[in-house]
Amino acid sequence: MTARCVMVLGTTSGAGKSWLTTALCRHYARMGLKVAPFKAQNMSNNARVVEGGEIGSAQYFQALAAQAEPEVRMNPLLLKPEADTRSQVVLMGQVSQALSSMPWRGRSLQVWPQIAAALDALREENDVVVIEGAGSPAEINLHASDIVNMRVALHAQARCLLVSDIDRGGAFAHLYGTWALLPAEERALIQGFVLNRFRGDASLLAPAPQMLQDLTGVPTVATLPMWWQHGLPEEDGVFDDRTRAAGAVHKTIAVIACPRISNLDEFQPLKNVPGVRLVWARAPADCAGADWIVLPGSKATAADLAWLRTQGLDRAIAAHAAQGGAVLGVCGGLQMLGEALIDTHGIDGNAPGLGLLPLVTQFDEQKTVRHTHTTFGTLRGAWAALSGVAAAGYEIHHGQTAQHPAMAAGGDVAREVLPQGLGWQNAAGNVLGVYLHGLFEDPCVLHALFGATAPTLETVFDGLADFIETHFEPGVLDQLIAP
Repeated sequence: MTARCVMVLGTTSGAGKSWLTTALCRHYARMGLKVAPFKAQNMSNNARVVEGGEIGSAQYFQALAAQAEPEVRMNPLLLKPEADTRSQVVLMGQVSQALSSMPWRGRSLQVWPQIAAALDALREENDVVVIEGAGSPAEINLHASDIVNMRVALHAQARCLLVSDIDRGGAFAHLYGTWALLPAEERALIQGFVLNRFRGDASLLAPAPQMLQDLTGVPTVATLPMWWQHGLPEEDGVFDDRTRAAGAVHKTIAVIACPRISNLDEFQPLKNVPGVRLVWARAPADCAGADWIVLPGSKATAADLAWLRTQGLDRAIAAHAAQGGAVLGVCGGLQMLGEALIDTHGIDGNAPGLGLLPLVTQFDEQKTVRHTHTTFGTLRGAWAALSGVAAAGYEIHHGQTAQHPAMAAGGDVAREVLPQGLGWQNAAGNVLGVYLHGLFEDPCVLHALFGATAPTLETVFDGLADFIETHFEPGVLDQLIAP
């Protein structure tokens, strides 16, 4: 194995592992090294299409930061939550029904050989592999069946950084407690502690870092300031409700934040469009005053529709559309906008739709996972600016959507504005549904809709690398990959 392995562990979920891994990928790539990211197991409904299937969005972005082609070996196991007690399991890019129905601990034994093989193959082909852990390595109830944290670190003999979110409080206790709960051979792999999201004067932390080093032998190698606007999409959940755009607000976009929202990272560019205010809507009041309402993708469309109705959001969306307000549905959101969801295979569930488009969706056992390049036809009303615009994105869906036969026979026909059933518009022109994810990441679409651009991912990746190069102790990043 030729690659040096650097691993980013966290004391908790949300400590900052994903963005730090991304920053390290770009830092080492800028040194002229061949770099690949790796995360053995990711739990997220944010996924991207790659050769061979799908991987977590975080590893997709990390690969781009490493200037590498994203591929399934970089995230061999992806868990996509469908309910609080159930996840769809994606192994090496493909859905595995057998693993999806298997108990958690039994699954670990089954998948470890493929995880190890994927990591070993990346180590053979690269100079550096930057590995991301999951949650905390000190979950002692899961330690025996671990396949994503210290088992990976030991297998790769990775040099590990342990990150804690100091903004949450208790960071030194988190770092010490995590270290103390690990076996001695695993502790030995931890090369440095990182304090993330610090506000204020770093000199006020003394003498705690030295006291922690006296207890553990591990130095604190970086204190990273709070940084709200780094531009990298959040890996999971809607953590950041803040508006980021500059200038006076001239357009408010409310994105419905369903419990099983998927691919929410595709809305990151909207936070950076001048004059745009982005709101995550969980109640009708959140939609008040919105210019657009967006129904995003969902990993459980029928269940999210039920939640939406419970919250009264169905009435808010219908009222907004009736007044001529713009509505956009993406993938699962498109399916919700139709008349009905029909599920004869037990994929998602049957449900009545919102009735804003005369469409019906049937769920198929076969999952569509592909990159798509297409061109909008002629659109009307609120979405007319997209007419003739070429767009690139990706599809991840079980549903297949078509005109509602009875409604079409009666003259209520949706306008097909993207070929092959990928996009539909109502007669009035204010309601649009598309299967294409990633619209707002396409510069042509962004310019057509807003006359503006957002920072490119390349700019974001370089900014992340600049940040860690400024705030890590001198020489630490080089020492992590030294022979």
